[in-house]
Amino acid sequence: MFRQMLRAKIHRATVTEACLEYEGSLTVDEDLLEAAGILPYEAVVISDLNNGERFMTYAMAGKRGSGEIVLNGPTARKGAVGDQVIIFCYEYYAEDEIKRHVPKIIRVDGKNRIVNGGTPQAGNKSRPQRS
Repeated sequence: MFRQMLRAKIHRATVTEACLEYEGSLTVDEDLLEAAGILPYEAVVISDLNNGERFMTYAMAGKRGSGEIVLNGPTARKGAVGDQVIIFCYEYYAEDEIKRHVPKIIRVDGKNRIVNGGTPQAGNKSRPQRS
């Protein structure tokens, strides 16, 4: 049996542009894609922290070092410039692979610069604590 598991995540990236007239997709700074191991044209799920929207599209490589995160085509209606988003990429794993699997998590600052080198998910330590 195979299970779909999180393979990579770009955490709290900031949308830099929304381009409604483009054909579709999500443009992401090539440095971020490379760090996360996400390929151009690979399916991604985006969750917008500002409005709660969650949608699926494919990634396209943007200019390396630009920090760009661009909602293109219809996805431009799912968010706005300045919104914080989480970009998820999933993969299917066999049961024996899951035991060894650790997703790659890329955290960025407000200008979409990498602030970690793709450290594994920190489990409960990275979750907000409830009082």
